[in-house]
Amino acid sequence: MLKVNILCIGKVKEKYFAEAIAEYSKRLGAFCKFSITELAEERLRGSAPGEAQIGEVISAEGKRLLAKIAPSDFVAAMCIEGKQLSSEELSQTLDNAALRGKSTVVFVIGGSYGLSGEVKSRADLRLSMSRMTFPHTLARVILTEQIYRAFEISSGGKYHK
Repeated sequence: MLKVNILCIGKVKEKYFAEAIAEYSKRLGAFCKFSITELAEERLRGSAPGEAQIGEVISAEGKRLLAKIAPSDFVAAMCIEGKQLSSEELSQTLDNAALRGKSTVVFVIGGSYGLSGEVKSRADLRLSMSRMTFPHTLARVILTEQIYRAFEISSGGKYHK
C-alpha cells in the first residue's frame, strides 16, 4: 500500500481546520497509509526581521525537512511557482509514482516564508495549488482533500463528479 505523507512546518491551531484534516485523513485510510509530520517553526529574533534572518529561517527549516525525506521518496514541493494540476492530473501523478516503484509520496509545505532552494531542488514535482495565497493551515486542508479526491478518481469512486 502506498504511503502518503504531508511534511510541513508548523501546527494547525484552528479546531475547524484540524477537524477537516482529520476527516479526510480517516477517509484516506481506505486507499493509503496517510500521515502528517509537523516540524516546529524556526523562531525569528525581533519584530522586523531582515532578509538575512529570513534566509536563515528558510535554510534551517529546509535542512530539517530534508532530513525527514528518504532518497527513494517521490517528493512534491508545494510552492507558488510550481505547476498547477487538475484533480485528475494529481490522481495520475500519484498512480505514476506508484507504477515507477515509489512506495512513499511526500508533499512538503514550508513555513510562512516558503521552502528553501535545496528542498525545491530535491522535489520530483513543484506543485502549486493556485496563484492565490492561502494560509498554510488552509492549504493543508485543501491538499488533504485533493489527495483523497485523487484516490477516489483513481478507484472510480463517486466522490469526484
